[in-house]
Amino acid sequence: MKNESKIRMPSSQERPGPSDRPFASARVAHAALRVPDIEASKRWFIDKLDFRVVREWPVGELRYAWLCPPGDGSLHVEIIGGNAPEPNPEFGTIDETLEYGGYHHVCIDVADLDLALAELRARGVATIGDAIVMSGADRRMAFIADPWGNLVELAETTV
Repeated sequence: MKNESKIRMPSSQERPGPSDRPFASARVAHAALRVPDIEASKRWFIDKLDFRVVREWPVGELRYAWLCPPGDGSLHVEIIGGNAPEPNPEFGTIDETLEYGGYHHVCIDVADLDLALAELRARGVATIGDAIVMSGADRRMAFIADPWGNLVELAETTV
């Protein structure tokens, strides 16, 4: 077994930053995915992850859509569709995904990872490898990919 380093995430009380700092009000608003077919991508998020479309608009030749998970309206997944972006490689394991730089995944927290994975499998979604435990982060997680290879992590807190 490898020697695992312990990574401890700071609590909100430990994070630096007086309220008068420029980014004191910052929060994650959305993660964007570039896809060749926005309609198919929207359908995948709706059918596989129960997301809902909250807004759509065109910009030139591209089409944009914001989607949210069913129980959260604070984080949007922005889909940018049109033209023909290069597809992402297909991965058999999470270790393979870590050989590439840049964007890696968007994470969705779930209350019961096993239940979520069972439902995804029933909906025809394959996981990339098995669920893993990240003990240093007190998380259990599994990865899936949309039809264009964009990775989605499903994570459950273990403490």
